[in-house]
Amino acid sequence: MLYSPLGKSGVEVSRICLGSMTWGLQNTQADADEQIAYALANGVNFIDTAEMYAVPPTADTYGKTEAIIGNWLSRNKHKRDDIVLATKIAGNGLPWVRNGEDITRQAVIDAVESSLQRLQTDVIDLYQLHWPNRTTPHFGKHFPGTVRFSDADTEQHTASMLDILEGLNDCVKAGKIKHCGLSDDTPWGISQFLRLSEEHNLPRMASIQNEFSLIHGKDWPYLIEQCIHEDVAYLPWSPLAGGMLSGKYQNGARPEGSRWTLTQRNGLFRNTPASMQAINHYIKIASGLGITPAQLALAWCNQVDGVTSTIIGATNMAQLKENIDAFNIQLSEQAQNDIAQVYQQFPVPF
Repeated sequence: MLYSPLGKSGVEVSRICLGSMTWGLQNTQADADEQIAYALANGVNFIDTAEMYAVPPTADTYGKTEAIIGNWLSRNKHKRDDIVLATKIAGNGLPWVRNGEDITRQAVIDAVESSLQRLQTDVIDLYQLHWPNRTTPHFGKHFPGTVRFSDADTEQHTASMLDILEGLNDCVKAGKIKHCGLSDDTPWGISQFLRLSEEHNLPRMASIQNEFSLIHGKDWPYLIEQCIHEDVAYLPWSPLAGGMLSGKYQNGARPEGSRWTLTQRNGLFRNTPASMQAINHYIKIASGLGITPAQLALAWCNQVDGVTSTIIGATNMAQLKENIDAFNIQLSEQAQNDIAQVYQQFPVPF
């Protein structure tokens, strides 16, 4: 297993981050225990969760994933220091979470305390803002013409960011979180948080996790270039586009127990004819290399300059083993060129 710096935090994280959002709905405690054990045995030291999980997010599934991880930690206290544990505070728009209101200084303090209780730990290694106050639920569901940035009250936005940073600072000083990060944010959001943290001597954002895959590469090059030069760790989520890039949903297939039997989430995972055409090409490339389509997508993501750690998830052990094995694959220059040709033909298909 290879490791990379988590921005300027001084922490080294595995190139694979174990995602957990299916634990508590599609996966049981026993499933999670098995996945964690296998990941740790293969050098993974980075686990990501969120107060909002499991998904699809509902009042019934809220907090269940953190509780499952907390149950594991309570039985494996000797392994706590081996794990970089990351979680997230939910943004606005979910009525069962703080009445759907914005993230504030006090919301951060309260949410951290609740997450610590569910996780059964004294400290969170990386605490992230799940999506910014200035959009609901995040920009991944917005398209040109649906948002007017020129109408935004930037002073209000930056005041809100400063308030949040103060809350994070309170938690850092109290020893309840070590490092802070963003999720589902933009270059402007990164810039403002970095500026405010420097001007006011507040915690610096160490990382950002955004949706990124072969069929949704909007962050390249603009946001990723900024992450590289500002030393902010880039953590892609949904590198398989909700399972699409495994090929299992081609031709309308809906395998029993798969996520799309629960919800298709069209607006988020780019389920369009163009996406499906692109995936057909990627399937052929993977076949020619003797690897699975999922492994092609993950190996590609891992080799993108600027990627720090890729967040993977699985609903069964076969998927987890297949996904982890992908990070031992080094795509050749020819394979990269073949992928690039398809990517250029179907860039970020909507």
